[in-house]
Amino acid sequence: KRYFHFVSFLWNLQLLHTFEVVEKQSKQDIFKYTPCPAFLVFDNVAHVKDVNLELACRCKPEDVTSVVWYYQKDLERTSFALVLTDFQGLKIVDSSEVSPSSDIEHRFSIRMFSLIIFRTQVEDSGHYICSTSSGDFFYGYDVDVQSLDNAVLIFGDQKQKVQSDKVTKNYRVFTTFWDWTKCDRCGTRGEQRRIGLCYLESKYLYSRYRRSRESVASCGSSSVPGRFKYFIKKRKNEVIIRTCHVPCPTTQIPRAGVGSIQNFLTKLGKKPWLPEVPMQYYVHPLGYQLTLACPGARMEHMVGWDKGKQQLYRSKFLIGRNHSMRVFIDHANQLNIQIAQLDDKGIYYCWLDGVRVAGIRLSISYKGGRSRSISDPETKFALQTVFSFYMMLAGIYLCLQSLKCLCYIFKCPGIN
Repeated sequence: KRYFHFVSFLWNLQLLHTFEVVEKQSKQDIFKYTPCPAFLVFDNVAHVKDVNLELACRCKPEDVTSVVWYYQKDLERTSFALVLTDFQGLKIVDSSEVSPSSDIEHRFSIRMFSLIIFRTQVEDSGHYICSTSSGDFFYGYDVDVQSLDNAVLIFGDQKQKVQSDKVTKNYRVFTTFWDWTKCDRCGTRGEQRRIGLCYLESKYLYSRYRRSRESVASCGSSSVPGRFKYFIKKRKNEVIIRTCHVPCPTTQIPRAGVGSIQNFLTKLGKKPWLPEVPMQYYVHPLGYQLTLACPGARMEHMVGWDKGKQQLYRSKFLIGRNHSMRVFIDHANQLNIQIAQLDDKGIYYCWLDGVRVAGIRLSISYKGGRSRSISDPETKFALQTVFSFYMMLAGIYLCLQSLKCLCYIFKCPGIN
């Protein structure tokens, strides 16, 4: 009987060892069971501007230890192809210091054979191919980066409706919405956001491109025939804002008497006053543009802004809501002040996915004058305001003159 138990133990131990070997081999040979397509095709990927994008090299030979990514805007123009390589890991990019205005060569990184593009721009749309430096192609993507700058704003509390589908004989244009974000505040009235991107359904899409649905692709995809793009380019993306209410997470309540002792020590000056959230201090010159960003926030997050006890809701301060706004929140969750004034000073709090995470104490100071150029945002805003006022006065003057001429022609009584 003891001999039987000993043999069973050895048998189970052998099974465990075999399972462990198979598990290790499956982790090490992750590309072994994913064959590359015999004919290079491109997966359609729709993305939003200013959001990081990761493209995985889903297949490659086992003996390939490093890959090179190629970027090409249009396959028909074979003369231009951009090589994206990290020189076998020697190139390191800090995503927190990436500027959206820089070229794609300074906004990418290759990690575990995957291409990561930081803060994607509309100009990054095109074809991305995973390959080697010798020109062996493995996998391809058709990336369509869409912007929300001119998106249609829909406020659910005002019972506004989304855009209707555009249906023709050859195609159908519609909007596909992402999931709702988290509520930007807790314990008080907050807001949620939902982004909708443009898609097209047609049986005339090019067959070299792979899609989640055979006859559906994003509007900016290269699989869409050129004769359709002329008619769908006026289709705008959509952003839906609605009200939400969520309770704040419970926090640990201090023991009885501890809070009173801390307040007493603070009044005596024995203990410094500590803010509820980390506080940053910033001094900005009067009359210049200012952009405030919430620490740790990205475009896909939901950020709320407060100035002291005043909530800056998107239903009033979202960009595009009113073209004459001096203070607005853009689609990248940043708070923008076009021309800083003295009454802009104060403490600005930012909420990140329902949690208040940081505060910015802003001070406005005077600064000596400097020569401004026509490309400065402040100069553009001032010229636009003056031009709009001038056009309004010119319109009123022309209306009065036209009325006077009509009265003169038809000899209105009382008009000399």
